[in-house]
Amino acid sequence: MTKTKQLEKIVIKALKELKAIDIVTIDVKHVTSITDAMIICTGTSSRHVKSIADKVLQNLSIEKIKPLSVEGENEGEWVLIDIVDIMVHIMQQRTRDFYQLETLWHIPKLKKKPTSKKGTVK
Repeated sequence: MTKTKQLEKIVIKALKELKAIDIVTIDVKHVTSITDAMIICTGTSSRHVKSIADKVLQNLSIEKIKPLSVEGENEGEWVLIDIVDIMVHIMQQRTRDFYQLETLWHIPKLKKKPTSKKGTVK
């Protein structure tokens, strides 16, 4: 099992334990160099978002894994946990609806533009 898959397993277990909603994992290693995967989920309130984040951090600590950074814990609107190989986004529903991270990282196939007889792009 790869390091990223092991981290995913630890994070998702914590998310499920605290009943995070709509957990999505996105493989972005072929799209960006900042991380291999993003895990996005929803909490029902700021308290729920904070509790989910605390559980993720607790489970990582048990495995002796220290995140690179944690942002947004005080507000509880959107907590971002950077574990280098994985970025965990724990958001309230209105924030998730507004930013739509899933669509941001969805890269459609590029269509080839037609070329003229001389081989230049129109």
